[in-house]
Amino acid sequence: MLTKTTAIAKPEHIDRKWYVVDAEGLTLGRMATQVASVLRGKNKPCFTPHIDTGDYVIIINAEKIVLTGKKVEQKMYHRHSGYPGGFKSTQYKELLAKKPEFVVEKAIKGMLPKNTLGRQMYRKLKVYAGNEHPHAAQKPEKLEIKA
Repeated sequence: MLTKTTAIAKPEHIDRKWYVVDAEGLTLGRMATQVASVLRGKNKPCFTPHIDTGDYVIIINAEKIVLTGKKVEQKMYHRHSGYPGGFKSTQYKELLAKKPEFVVEKAIKGMLPKNTLGRQMYRKLKVYAGNEHPHAAQKPEKLEIKA
């Protein structure tokens, strides 16, 4: 009897690459979806949903990311402390001025799985506001983002 088997990637056989993305002039959501796909490993032929097969991604120039339409004025980020009256809202424009890395990290984190595997994938993301990063020793390749 002939049995068909599916190839499953083993964690010890996965080779991880380092990619660098220049976020200057890129749209936040479009960049975030492609970066989340690379973090998950969906760009590889050995993709396995329950194993982290993804690569490392470095994002530079996070402060120069772009939003379409009127989202710069209208988009809000919300958080709650858990106490009564602890709801806080912050405009995207203010958050981009104070913590541009947080805006990009939050967008990408929302596109990863909400479990232990997703947290493991999120740790492979490095975001920097300027165009300098301390990961030159890893020799990252440039990742082309489709607009």
